[in-house]
Amino acid sequence: MKTPDTDRLAQDLKSGALALAIADIAEEAARLILPYWRVDTAVETKADDSPVTQADRAAEALILKRLETLYPGVQTVAEEAVAADGAPTAVQDWFWLIDPLDGTRGFVRGGEAFTVNIALMHAGYPVAGVVTAPATATTWRSDRPEGGAFRRQFGALQAGEAHAGEDWRPIRVRDRPAEGLALLSHSVTDEEAARLAARHGCAHWQGTDSSLKFCLIAEGRFDAYPRTGPTSEWDTAAGQAVLEAAGGRVLADDGQRMAYGKPGFLNGAFVAMGG
Repeated sequence: MKTPDTDRLAQDLKSGALALAIADIAEEAARLILPYWRVDTAVETKADDSPVTQADRAAEALILKRLETLYPGVQTVAEEAVAADGAPTAVQDWFWLIDPLDGTRGFVRGGEAFTVNIALMHAGYPVAGVVTAPATATTWRSDRPEGGAFRRQFGALQAGEAHAGEDWRPIRVRDRPAEGLALLSHSVTDEEAARLAARHGCAHWQGTDSSLKFCLIAEGRFDAYPRTGPTSEWDTAAGQAVLEAAGGRVLADDGQRMAYGKPGFLNGAFVAMGG
């Protein structure tokens, strides 16, 4: 096993080069995924009863290859690798958390709310993250530490360019309005969603899939995303990085910042919040 060059990793994190590099990787994975969308893609069922497609596996293989080329030897914890080979028993101080296609159920149904998630973890917390929505060609990312969060629309690969879309623009959570607006998972009932929204000071709520919920709060369109059911750490790490960079918070059930590298890489209850 290669010894990771953590000095270079930390240097690129500090300069912002790392976040830009993983944004390009996520967008390349998004372009790979799209030909599988809204076609008759074969769907398999994993041991945990969740679906997986060739798009998930192809995107993960691409992401892992690109990250290993850029930062050799850094540990990776990726959803499909864990499903196939089991979760690692321990994590290094620096490691990647990767969900190559978050929201596979919606993807299979032909919905738009699916994402590519890549996050860099250090000492138990996300320090850089990118979320890309292939269906809308949108990417959200953190910047260098204390550098804020950004969003861009990216174009199709043209004339050898890595991204032929708009420039990055800064995003920020909004101040909580008098009647806040919550985002909830489609897995909860309407009654439970209304109760959770009210519990976190939101008069109204809307359902959506995947890590998009973190990003929509980060850009100031919504105010809270409470979650009581279990999620995997690769579902939330990149979104948490983006939201925290935009001025928001993700708190575990004990009221502390949500940490990572937990047993089984499973999250308990949490709430993601804006201003």
